[in-house]
Amino acid sequence: MQLRPNQRLKLDDTDDKLFYAYPRFVTHVDEGFIQQLTDLYRDRLKPNTRIFDMMSSWVSHLPEEMQFDHVEGHGLNAEELARNPCLNHYFVQNINENPQLPLPDEDFDAVLNCVSVQYVQYPEAVFSEIYRILKPGGVAIISFSNRMFFEKAIQAWREASEAARVELVKEYFASVPGFTTAEVIASKSTLPNFFQWLGAAGGDPFYAVIAYRN
Repeated sequence: MQLRPNQRLKLDDTDDKLFYAYPRFVTHVDEGFIQQLTDLYRDRLKPNTRIFDMMSSWVSHLPEEMQFDHVEGHGLNAEELARNPCLNHYFVQNINENPQLPLPDEDFDAVLNCVSVQYVQYPEAVFSEIYRILKPGGVAIISFSNRMFFEKAIQAWREASEAARVELVKEYFASVPGFTTAEVIASKSTLPNFFQWLGAAGGDPFYAVIAYRN
């Protein structure tokens, strides 16, 4: 899979670091989405393992009762990452400028990306890095809803339906030899779009695309 140049474009093409210069201490999805994500983590993650929370913020939604050997965080706002109680360590890096992660090969049991995949301009490179840093048998969980900073999402995401976005993330995994066939968990919203846009409780659809390193 190879996105066309126009599909990578953002409406706001200024440096992402400027957009994320000020911390946003809010959750970008509703409680129903967060609960489903935490339950998924509880089911798929194992205690006493190493976790990489890619494009993270001040919360990671990990189950409170689970203990991990190490949780590494990454994002674009140091203040948000510093507030995150789950992280043992973090670093700031714009992966749209430099997708190569400063992390060793086969070092993590899981890579998580919550409601941020829509901003990745070079997913082929980023998912290759996810594969590289995962241990054999390690899991990657990419979760998203229908919310976004519209001006910072890539064109391929902005113009796609929700179903097409799921297929897009599946293609990201399929573009890297060595991942298992991606699994999809979907819980669509039963609320009309108008109420979803208003942020009504229970309005956020939940999507997770999951694959393992063979």
